[in-house]
Amino acid sequence: MDILLVASAFNSLSQRLYAELSDHGHRVDVVLASHGPEPVRAAVRELRPELVVAPMLKTALPEDVWREHTCLIVHPGPPGDRGPSSLDWAIAEQAPRWGVTVLQAEGAMDAGAIWAAEPFVVPPVGKSDLYRNEASDAAVTAVLTAVRRYAEGSHKPLPQTDESISVVWRDPFRQERRRIDWQRDDTATVLRKLRGADSQPGVLDELEDREVFLHGGHPEDRLRGRPGELLAQRAGAVCRATRDGAVWIPELRPRKNSGDPAPFRRPAASVVAARTGARTPRLPEAPVPFELPPDRRTWTDIRYRQRADVGFLTFSFPGGAMSTEQCRRLLAAYEFALTRPTRVLVLGGARDFFSNGIHLNVIEAAPDPAEESWTNLNAMDDLVEAVLRTTDRLVVAALAGNAAAGGAMLALAADQVWCRTGAVLNPHYRRMGLYGSELWTYTLPRRVGPEHARRLTGDALPVSAATGERLGLVDRLVPAAPQDFMGEIERRAAGLAGDPDLDRRIAAKAAARASDERERPLADHRKDELARMHAIFFDPQAPYHALRSAFVRKTPSGSPRPLAAPAGDLR
Repeated sequence: MDILLVASAFNSLSQRLYAELSDHGHRVDVVLASHGPEPVRAAVRELRPELVVAPMLKTALPEDVWREHTCLIVHPGPPGDRGPSSLDWAIAEQAPRWGVTVLQAEGAMDAGAIWAAEPFVVPPVGKSDLYRNEASDAAVTAVLTAVRRYAEGSHKPLPQTDESISVVWRDPFRQERRRIDWQRDDTATVLRKLRGADSQPGVLDELEDREVFLHGGHPEDRLRGRPGELLAQRAGAVCRATRDGAVWIPELRPRKNSGDPAPFRRPAASVVAARTGARTPRLPEAPVPFELPPDRRTWTDIRYRQRADVGFLTFSFPGGAMSTEQCRRLLAAYEFALTRPTRVLVLGGARDFFSNGIHLNVIEAAPDPAEESWTNLNAMDDLVEAVLRTTDRLVVAALAGNAAAGGAMLALAADQVWCRTGAVLNPHYRRMGLYGSELWTYTLPRRVGPEHARRLTGDALPVSAATGERLGLVDRLVPAAPQDFMGEIERRAAGLAGDPDLDRRIAAKAAARASDERERPLADHRKDELARMHAIFFDPQAPYHALRSAFVRKTPSGSPRPLAAPAGDLR
């Protein structure tokens, strides 16, 4: 069918549904409702879709659109649930199970007839992680079911007046409900409030008599202090005392009216340092080793562990972005992992994003964004090159979730890419006005061939994990639920390490790398890529700077039709 996706943003779920519906043979286009109702009406008039699907909307569809066309709304709540803050309530009320409902648009919010619904288990994770994983899996299943039922033509959607439906209206989850009482709330309550707002909207709080939003929360087992006191910093996060423990908070966001020139999310310690200046001593570092003992309950973004002949270097950065400092620390951890006696080394986190490349928020907040872009990219290149030059063991990139731009190329530097079936890949840079580096001119054509490499980077469209496997981006699909992914990776990695043919495969890998180096050294690829990127970074008129600022500050930019060819010739 011809399907039009209408969304407030081309976010992770919108991209996944675009990719999955396309895989099922549908012709899919996208229009952004954030540009106002008229682009939606214009897209409907031009495309004349057979079906409109709204994966994520912050505003209502125009009435003339839903009256004249069948429009299906993806609601992140079980049948009968209504209101704009469904997942927030699920986390706040500690619901063990939740659901996604696909319902027909009508005048009252979330009140339309139900075309499909899918339940999911709610693990103790942040709202954005839950949204991109369990909720996303359920949404894809429900949407594909609803689309199939609509195409068949015989299905009658279930009205919410049916006696089997219990209607529950849930009010918007406002900041007064999220507010943390550091004197009274225990650690579990604080964590629940932080996790319920980890990406958006954050928890409004005060630090040094100034209001900031707190983003993300993780428990700490040893550090203690006065409730609300900042205790330490680690890997860009800050540790704050609760009445019965402490929590780590990775990111802070100043209020827009605070006078801060960078009112967007960034590493918490940098925001605290910028706010306190010389008035307050620098927060002490609370270092931990890469290899944490199993009884520790603390947070760090990079860890290493080993099981027999397999090493696991796990990392998890908020939003998948990797700053200069994060890239350098991950490279140091990678070099540490190479000193261990393993035959297989697995890279990747247990859940959620693999990597999205350089850290645009940190770059935007820097005194010289062009210089920070350049430094960040070189740190990312150093990491990717280290992976490519590893010839004494097999390296596996384990993608529990999405990967984009330089993060996707980091994965392709590994010998094998194992990808959860729910992940979305964006192996391109053009939508940020960039040519790209991370040695993609070597790794991408090597895997998919020159023609597919040109198409992937030129069209700049998201692809599903299944399509990634067909193209050669992915070596193994892992059809596991999010909470089961790492266990499945461990089982497969143990099998790979025990393969009697492994020594031959490692030797063949080393020989192939040496042959490729003789044909064209990695240094030449890197030099050519960086020359292109240097010209972009240090050109004040390059579209990258405006696109980066709009992305970080969440202001509309570009066309309301995000699948249109990206502007600019970066060949």
